[in-house]
Amino acid sequence: MKIAVEGCCHGELDKIYETIRFLEDREGLKVDLLICCGDFQAVRNEGDMKCMAVPNKYRQMQTFYKYYSGEKKAPILTIFIGGNHEASNHLQELSYGGWVAPNIYYMGYAGVVRYKGIRIGGLSGIFKFHDYRKGHYEFPPYSPETLRSVYHVRNVDVFKLKQLQMPMDVFLTHDWPQGIYHYGCIQELIRKKKFLQQEVESSTLGSPAAAELLAHLKPSYWFSAHLHVKFAAHMEHEAKGQNGPRTTKFLSLDKCLPHRDFLQVLELAERPGSSENLEYDPEWLAILKATDGLQNVSPSIWLPPEDNGLHAKWDFTVSEADMMEVVKDLGGDLCIPENFSLTVPSYNPSQPQPYTQPFYGINPQTTELCATLGLSDIYAQAGQISQFKQSAKREADDNSGSCEDFNATPTDSSELSASYNPDEITIEDEWNEDADDDDGGTGEKVPSDSVPEKVVVVVADIDNEFSSLPSGSQVHVLPPSSSTQAEVVKSPGSRSLTLPLPTQSTYDSQNLPHLDVQEKCDTEPPKVQEKCDTEPPKVQEKCDTEPPNVQEKCDTEPPKVQEKCDTEPPKVHKRSSDEKDVGKTTTPKIKRRNQTIYIAKDDDGDDEH
Repeated sequence: MKIAVEGCCHGELDKIYETIRFLEDREGLKVDLLICCGDFQAVRNEGDMKCMAVPNKYRQMQTFYKYYSGEKKAPILTIFIGGNHEASNHLQELSYGGWVAPNIYYMGYAGVVRYKGIRIGGLSGIFKFHDYRKGHYEFPPYSPETLRSVYHVRNVDVFKLKQLQMPMDVFLTHDWPQGIYHYGCIQELIRKKKFLQQEVESSTLGSPAAAELLAHLKPSYWFSAHLHVKFAAHMEHEAKGQNGPRTTKFLSLDKCLPHRDFLQVLELAERPGSSENLEYDPEWLAILKATDGLQNVSPSIWLPPEDNGLHAKWDFTVSEADMMEVVKDLGGDLCIPENFSLTVPSYNPSQPQPYTQPFYGINPQTTELCATLGLSDIYAQAGQISQFKQSAKREADDNSGSCEDFNATPTDSSELSASYNPDEITIEDEWNEDADDDDGGTGEKVPSDSVPEKVVVVVADIDNEFSSLPSGSQVHVLPPSSSTQAEVVKSPGSRSLTLPLPTQSTYDSQNLPHLDVQEKCDTEPPKVQEKCDTEPPKVQEKCDTEPPNVQEKCDTEPPKVQEKCDTEPPKVHKRSSDEKDVGKTTTPKIKRRNQTIYIAKDDDGDDEH
């Protein structure tokens, strides 16, 4: 079957589906499944937008609400995991997974499903060590801290996934497994994203939790996004016991923007006789039942049980009898019921409601699954604890005569992103780069709708995508290609398609530029990088030249200015990023570049993408 893999969605469902439809019409093929690797942004209304940890300028409704309301229906079965730019209050309702719209399925905090016999697993969120060992305690209204911690990966979900024993075909994470880049073309990655060089060389880029899962699950294919770049790798796992060596083919894709590699159509062999419907995985559901008592809905540290004499049980792998019991609980039918229902009013563009508050409630899909399997609704438990704390706070305030409203924690989180937020780096700085790409490096933002959009899509057997990559467990560095043409999988049966990205109105090919899109992709980034390389010297020049000016003033007015000189020179260096010089009004605004943010340490909160 043919699977379309997409990187960061950012709510652009219309464009993604239209691109796939154009591809199908052009080539006479049929895509069976769409996989999105995070930052899906399932925003139903204005209230959901306030639960996204993004700057105000990126709080846009996009097009998901059309599929939620029923105005449109997803033409292709779509499954996705969560990233770090999500409507968290919506996804938290479906902690074990569920339909966010007809034909669009969310995999939950962690999950495994089956489609046409292909086993697909996923882990939502991004890794952050200081939240990794906590429970899923977050509940709306979010504080500035929980607005971001809510999408951080937790060790309890990783522990559950590590109980899986049966082979995995496809696995999804938003951020990359740590160290996976050593099995691909590192030079090409650094050429596209120079600010990643230090982390790549120190092997600190990526998620260590995902690396653990990669070593344990050894899936045939692993898809990610997050870093907004296309990158392929080929990793061979060592043979263990009677099992022979296995290979994982890794592919990360870009975000849905013009001239970016955000979509890849791949072909996987389906298993004959398998169901045409999306199905539960019996081993995964049995693991959920076995580990239900390990659930933690508090911010306290939770450590997984180990074989160290301190735990009565540490092995939560399941038997065939456990799996048969799950099948019995489901009445012998593993097909995921199509039980989607509206839980909040949908956005109405003709009657916008900008003051809509976020909704937080129990989703009937989760209630039904928990009742069927005897699971705990951890979102409901977190809500009960939150309500208890609110009641206790109100009672304490009443007893003390305080007039302070407990709901001072802002339900409208739009103001929370006005300050520096490390999670905004990828969106904010990358979109600045996109502006340079689209307008030829002038630095002015060009609306995407006014740009003739094209995209190169490669349709081939997935094995061909990695045919040029080395195998083995050592670090391999391949020379970057000198060609400026589209990257084509040169093997029998593969086809390279240069397609216009369709708009909502028409597919007018006469308005497209004559320049090959991939050629533009290969030539424009150096312009952006040239800007990256030239701007810092300007900043430094400013820092180096201003102190002498101050000192010159010191020579003429020794008594008063010398005291000023003793305090101001340090400020000159600090002002180079965001402050204005005293007495000057034409100071150029300096971009905050990514390379000053991507650092190795996790516990300082400054390295999220």
